[in-house]
Amino acid sequence: MRKADRLFRIVEHLKARKAVVTAKDLAKLFSTSLRTIYRDIADLSASGVPIIGEAGVGYILDKDHIVKPLMFTLDEIDALAMGAQMVKNFGGSNMKQSITHAMNRLVSALPKQLRDEYENTFLLARNMSAEDPISISFTELRSALRKKRFIQIDYLDLREQASKRTLRPLSIVFFCTAWVLLAWCEKRQDFRSFRIDRIEKMTLLDKTFRDEKGKRFADYCELHSYSKDQG
Repeated sequence: MRKADRLFRIVEHLKARKAVVTAKDLAKLFSTSLRTIYRDIADLSASGVPIIGEAGVGYILDKDHIVKPLMFTLDEIDALAMGAQMVKNFGGSNMKQSITHAMNRLVSALPKQLRDEYENTFLLARNMSAEDPISISFTELRSALRKKRFIQIDYLDLREQASKRTLRPLSIVFFCTAWVLLAWCEKRQDFRSFRIDRIEKMTLLDKTFRDEKGKRFADYCELHSYSKDQG
């Protein structure tokens, strides 16, 4: 269980009980160690959750504490609906499953009025292509980005010229209907962009890289006056 999920469930468990709950009981309930529960309680208290008690005695939630429901404006609900649909249509099967699960959990926590607004949204994002043209694994590519692993690709450019490249993957960007990989190319010793649907084969190499000045995504953004918040 993820820590964020466990923290939420600890609060819900304490809220549902009027008697003191021991750390031992919580550790058993969430299949974790006493030390982890003590850290969780400390983190919750530090974040403002009014938990009364101490180690060796037990814990109870202040009876005046109310967990506020998630609240969004209608514009924010529209943005969430549109973003979720774009990920479902253009993010590959793994991302589609992930965003579906994530949005189901988020929507279930919304007040009924906002939940109805989300479920009855009039905003749509359609994939106009007949099938997904991406042949490589999006999951593996995202893993390479997170773990800073070199990748090797067989690439066919728009002029149908084939090449093999060793890259430092830096970012994945969505332009209209095409996913683009921004990377530092070891062959050209410069930043290059590659349409992901033109990558015929990708291999994750065992070698990892460290951020080096001049080869980072931040350096690419500075060179091209690009910001993550642009849109």
